[in-house]
Amino acid sequence: MKFKGKRAWVTGASSGIGQAVARTLAAEGAEVVLSARRAERLEALADELKAAGAQIHVEPVDVADRAAMAAVGERLTALGGIDILINNAGTMPISPIINGRVDEWDQMIDVNIKGVLYAIHAVYSGMAERKRGHIVNISSIAARTTYPSAGVYAGTKHAVRAISETLRKEAIRFGVRVTDIQPGSVDTELPDSIGHDKIRGIVKSNMYGDEANMLKPEDIANAIVYALEQPVHVDVGELLIWPARQEN
Repeated sequence: MKFKGKRAWVTGASSGIGQAVARTLAAEGAEVVLSARRAERLEALADELKAAGAQIHVEPVDVADRAAMAAVGERLTALGGIDILINNAGTMPISPIINGRVDEWDQMIDVNIKGVLYAIHAVYSGMAERKRGHIVNISSIAARTTYPSAGVYAGTKHAVRAISETLRKEAIRFGVRVTDIQPGSVDTELPDSIGHDKIRGIVKSNMYGDEANMLKPEDIANAIVYALEQPVHVDVGELLIWPARQEN
């Protein structure tokens, strides 16, 4: 029970990496707060984890909603604060910039950047006051590179990487650790957020076409556990995780 006595908040917990992380942390003794927009999925996951003996709270929220995230933060403070933040919620409606899908650009910026910042804001001051805590941001290999149609998405993930590294340096004096997880292709629902039919087909066939060669959400959950379980004098700043056969 590696995280017994710890309270963790997982955003984007209704599927994929977030769901896998929530299951893993709960199995290791953490009290887990589940957040996502799809309340019914959160409730189903909560029932599953509670049946296994875990202590679970459900906080449905859109991470891009600043006021709603602040309200969640107040409720988490009332619970006693958060020891571990898994900043996982994200979206990837990629398309060529020439197509001018401005609403999708705004969505990626709101969820992938602002949502990350709103979650950090909700828990960071409490961590700093208690002189302990760990913030884990899920970015992407797109934080290091980009490819046609992914300019805005990659821009948001470059931003998460920059925010994470800056926060790590600032948080040192408070005893708060920060980790940026950068996965390659993971077998999740993320490609379903692509509204451009041709690009969605290309991504699913080229990057997500062979599930046997993709990362599983549990692989990322295990990497997160590795970062979290290090002794307090160790901060795993970044983890870049590729499928063994993914070239770029």
